[in-house]
Amino acid sequence: MASIDKHLLVAAIDFGTTYSGYAFSFLHEYERDPLKVSANNWTAGSGGLISLKTSTCVLFKPNGDFHSFGFEAEDKYSDLSLDREQDGWYYFRRFKMKLYENKCLNRSFKIEDDQGHTMVAIKVFTAVIKYLKDQMLTSCKNQMTDIKATDILWVLTVPAIWSDASKQFMREAAEAAGIQGNHLLIALEPEAASLYCKYLPFERKGEGGLKTFTAGSKYLVLDAGGGTIDITVHEVQRDGSLKEIHKANGGDWGGTKVDHAFQVLLSGIIGNGAFHTFMEKNKADMVEFFRDFEVKKRTIKPNAPSDEKVTFKVPSTMNDACKVEKSNDIATIVKSKQQFKGNLSVIGDKLRVSGDRAKELFKDPVKHIVAHLKELLEVPSAREVTSILMVGGFSESLVLQDEIKASFPNLRMIVPQDAGLAVLKGAVIFGHEPRAIKSRVCKYTYGVDCTQMFDAEKHDPSHRYTTSDGEVRCNDLFSIHVRIGDCVDIGQPQSVESYTPLTPDQTAMSFSVYVSTETNPDYVTDPDCTKIGHFTIAMPDTTKGLNRSVSVQMTFSNTELEVEAIQGDTGEIFTAAFDFL
Repeated sequence: MASIDKHLLVAAIDFGTTYSGYAFSFLHEYERDPLKVSANNWTAGSGGLISLKTSTCVLFKPNGDFHSFGFEAEDKYSDLSLDREQDGWYYFRRFKMKLYENKCLNRSFKIEDDQGHTMVAIKVFTAVIKYLKDQMLTSCKNQMTDIKATDILWVLTVPAIWSDASKQFMREAAEAAGIQGNHLLIALEPEAASLYCKYLPFERKGEGGLKTFTAGSKYLVLDAGGGTIDITVHEVQRDGSLKEIHKANGGDWGGTKVDHAFQVLLSGIIGNGAFHTFMEKNKADMVEFFRDFEVKKRTIKPNAPSDEKVTFKVPSTMNDACKVEKSNDIATIVKSKQQFKGNLSVIGDKLRVSGDRAKELFKDPVKHIVAHLKELLEVPSAREVTSILMVGGFSESLVLQDEIKASFPNLRMIVPQDAGLAVLKGAVIFGHEPRAIKSRVCKYTYGVDCTQMFDAEKHDPSHRYTTSDGEVRCNDLFSIHVRIGDCVDIGQPQSVESYTPLTPDQTAMSFSVYVSTETNPDYVTDPDCTKIGHFTIAMPDTTKGLNRSVSVQMTFSNTELEVEAIQGDTGEIFTAAFDFL
């Protein structure tokens, strides 16, 4: 784990589903103004789009070597497609969500690119992190030439709802990208955003002026990104630190669901086959079309006048695909179908969508978000929440903002001016003050598997077994270390449990670590239990036979789980080589 000493420079990488970027600040800048954070300007295409983040797209050559990332990768892939030279190249976009969707994550896990080719996922993630790291170093050296690797603390952001295995996966990818493990922190995205917003002036203080959140304030952080919706509930402590008062939660209802709804709309017009043909055979037009949609969807208004329309340029190749499948062009189909009257029209190469129909693209993800928030705000620990803090790129959507405001009229809704950068800038602040998060609420029950002497009154006979020495024991028992919903102090060991060897000549003890969604799981084989890792503790001295013990304790250090084992006879402490993957 990273040292929490002061570092000359903190650099953060926000690896997003749709957009990614990096930011940094020097210690002297942070001490003067925590909000003074430098980010990069990225340029797309011929300079038409300038952004503080770049598209999360990565391109590899046919031999598997990295070629480019971001808008540059999009543009190169478009050029290759125009020249019909894209075959064999690997083009990945929006692949971050694979870590959320894959419940059996491992190092050999592969992801599929735009053409159906596969590559080991950790290679793809490593290449992206390395590219952003190298770009950041170049930017820093332009400001301070004598910066050394040991001067830098790196922070990598992940969704709070991700599993421990996914966090470890990202750490290993970062280390493979050349970031030293003891100079790397993993930050939870909504927590980082919350830290950033802690310094922003929101509340009125008497006559004019504003102040930041005060001690005792309870607020909900809604981090709405491209892939996931990440929600945490924080209370500001007297010393300005933050305490999590409800476990991190959310789901896959991010902005890409709007993109999917738009694709469904197009498929309904030109046919699934034609849309597939367009996507497969016209990569350059596809990239440009959806880049344009990314920009346009941010302008869709919740209460636009009936005559106000959103206009999209239809590529000629999409129209050609439609003619092949439907024997008609897009304009004729839209004009002839009753379902499109009043909400869709085509003029030349322009598809015009009414404000009402455009707003419907947001219906599914917004419905899930609002329903989830309503349920969450009924939980006792969240009932005193007074504000909803909206961050993340999707939070910039006027449609989402309007629905949140209408659904929760008694709560103050706060959307920072740069909501899409709140996570990135907050991650830099987190690197400067990693102790700012005092405690979290456990998302799962954590424990290890163990055995005990079989007790017919409390143990299930199906777990009964007899050892070679004739002992009747019960295996697969869930030995609980921390329960779901428990408030755990960051960096403080949780309950310590002692375990003894099964045989006098045993020279090591192996443990499997499990999580459960239940408060009091009985057996690690229960349906709600999942194995997340294992570790082994050496016990080479067998002279005391069975009169030996190992005490195991779990510590939530910053955002990652650490396991320590203490040998009872020597007091020696071992940090377990804990492996989730």
